[in-house]
Amino acid sequence: MTGTVRVFVNGLGLDAPAGGTALDAVRVHSPTDATAVRQGTLLVTDSRGLPVPADSPLFNGALFRLIPNRERDVADPATQFDT
Repeated sequence: MTGTVRVFVNGLGLDAPAGGTALDAVRVHSPTDATAVRQGTLLVTDSRGLPVPADSPLFNGALFRLIPNRERDVADPATQFDT
């Protein structure tokens, strides 16, 4: 058994630590992006674009994508018409 698994982050093939998490894979990809995931400004998603918890276990062939975590605009859209 090897100490790494092959995963993909934003299309880039990487060798991440076996027994690691999605966040570990992101850290191998980019320590800056890993910090952004921890801070909540980036989200980890699977190949379908569905959010993946950062503590999800890694497996060979896992595909992750990083997307911005945009805050929802909760303002009433009708207020744009107030004069």
